[in-house]
Amino acid sequence: MTIPDVSRRTLLARSSALAGATFLASVPGAALLAAPAYADSSSYSKTPTGEEISDAFRRVQENQNRVRAGRLSPNGWEMEKTTNGGGNIWTRPTPGTPLTGVTVRIGDAEAILIHVIRRFHYEISELRNDDVTGWRSPSEVRRNWPEGNQASGTAVQIRPGFYPAGTSGGFSHLQLLVIRDILAELDGAVRWGGDDRHLNESLFYLDVGPDEPRLAEMVEKIRAWGDTPGRGAGAPVDVLAADRRRAAEALERRQSGTAA
Repeated sequence: MTIPDVSRRTLLARSSALAGATFLASVPGAALLAAPAYADSSSYSKTPTGEEISDAFRRVQENQNRVRAGRLSPNGWEMEKTTNGGGNIWTRPTPGTPLTGVTVRIGDAEAILIHVIRRFHYEISELRNDDVTGWRSPSEVRRNWPEGNQASGTAVQIRPGFYPAGTSGGFSHLQLLVIRDILAELDGAVRWGGDDRHLNESLFYLDVGPDEPRLAEMVEKIRAWGDTPGRGAGAPVDVLAADRRRAAEALERRQSGTAA
């Protein structure tokens, strides 16, 4: 077998292309799109040069430094310093409610937290615009407390003015049954601040890390409910049904015993 003659220039070009492909595969989509060198769709058909790759890498690093706080929230998610640009935290719609949007971590966290907000709106108390606070800057939260999860976009406060931190008794017995049912329906993927040592009845946050399989499984269920008539947020729910109460009570015992 004859090995073809490959010029040094060809080898360099192929090496550059391979390095570029490796680099591009390692960069988060949102961060890469923030790099102007790749914003023009016409550039996708071109092999990036070493200089272009270095420039894109520098831009991504600068963007990550601008966005990331360099610290994890108590539930294990990356805190971010800014929203709606270059990071993972964006203002998202909440269908079926008057809210113009809530600022949360896009993806799985968004699907779960929006589900909580919608059930709250339909079954506990109708929400008005600005009734929900999502992301808060790391500088505005006590980062070691459960509220620190807001800085990673994985927590929301629902009507914080109605249920001030440090106070209890804001919900009626029936409303508490609905809260317990929501938590059980989500298989403990969400925790309520009313069960925490640092009491905050307005706070709901993810109680799973980003790599826990239960997270993706729960999101898949929520999306399936949304595609099934009579299921999901807004559908009639009997929170007093025996099986639902058993699940809710079991989860309450488990979560109340691990106060944050």
